[in-house]
Amino acid sequence: MPVEDQRPGGQRGSGEHDGSLATGSTVLAWTPRDRYWPATVLAVVGLGLAAAMALFGLPGVDLHPITHRWGIMDPLCGGTRAARYTMVGDLGQAWRYNPLGIVVVVGAALAIVRAGLGVATHRWLTLQWSALPSSTKRLVFALAVLAVVALEIRQQGRADLLMAGTGL
Repeated sequence: MPVEDQRPGGQRGSGEHDGSLATGSTVLAWTPRDRYWPATVLAVVGLGLAAAMALFGLPGVDLHPITHRWGIMDPLCGGTRAARYTMVGDLGQAWRYNPLGIVVVVGAALAIVRAGLGVATHRWLTLQWSALPSSTKRLVFALAVLAVVALEIRQQGRADLLMAGTGL
């Protein structure tokens, strides 16, 4: 059932939203244009690189920051190997190197599926971040910061694994 965009003061919006998956404030909406096309392009490029690594192996160049040589890992350490293992279906090894690799590959695949559905239906599933209450935004931000800190601690604890085989 179509949901009209309501504006303060009883004004109706431009009708950009033609459906929603939330009650009250529209948080997820079907819109007639793709607001996130740069994310789709990034997803296609990223999955293409991950597929190339799955077929041909890891890059022959050192992609690590200088801190890696000193034994200081960051939350992204192991991500390249995790993405490659995810693409070949070895989720255990992917998780061992960096669980974020699995999340990124699956997220990129979902972004591409979303784009395909949008092209086919001319309706794009869109997150309306501005419709979220301030308290929810703060909670999401705090949880994201905690997740990055936890991942940093986890990756630093695996420094020996992450430094092995990198030629350092």
